Amino acid sequence: MRGKMSIHAIYLEVGEKKTFACSLQWPGWCRSAKTETEAVQALVDTAPRYRSIAQRAGFTFEPGTPAIVERVPGDATTSFGAPAIIVAADRQPSDAATAERGVALLRAAWEIMDEVSAAAQPTLRKGPRGGGRERDEITRHVIEVERVYAHKIGVRQKPFTSDDLIARSALHEEIADVLSKPSDGSALTAGNGWPAAYALRRITWHVIDHIWEIEDRQL
Repeated sequence: MRGKMSIHAIYLEVGEKKTFACSLQWPGWCRSAKTETEAVQALVDTAPRYRSIAQRAGFTFEPGTPAIVERVPGDATTSFGAPAIIVAADRQPSDAATAERGVALLRAAWEIMDEVSAAAQPTLRKGPRGGGRERDEITRHVIEVERVYAHKIGVRQKPFTSDDLIARSALHEEIADVLSKPSDGSALTAGNGWPAAYALRRITWHVIDHIWEIEDRQL
């Protein structure tokens, strides 16, 4: 008798110009393309790259066959290039074990980002139109965006430079502390705050996206 096929729950965020396919089980694993089919394939194609993050966090990575469990309309941010929509699964309660697993993956992404940045040349290969940030600009961008994202979960720090490792570490520890707690699925701050599951996915995705950008643009 054959064993059950492992199912990998994903959702699609469909914008006018881009569609994101995002894992609901592996925070930060999101890829985009022009069509739904291409986005799902892009996600599948990057499984070996995400595996290094999962393994760094101490997890066995066998995602299984992707199954679309939710499809949501995107917005201008989706088309610009970021997964921007809070989905129904993000509103569900999560226990401490789930939260801690997600934070372990985020910490792994932070570690790998530091290693990839340190090993990369300062000058990166330009895009097809001659654009693209250099290595140090990317690392600064990631930190600046994390400060903005942190506001969505109630974490606020004064601005600091990218080489202030103490301040950066403090920011990361505050983010990790908030996201490692059980959640009832509600927004972590009033107004336009984010639920923990979405915050974890968006923050981790942003780090991973730029890890892969630096790797792909090595001269």
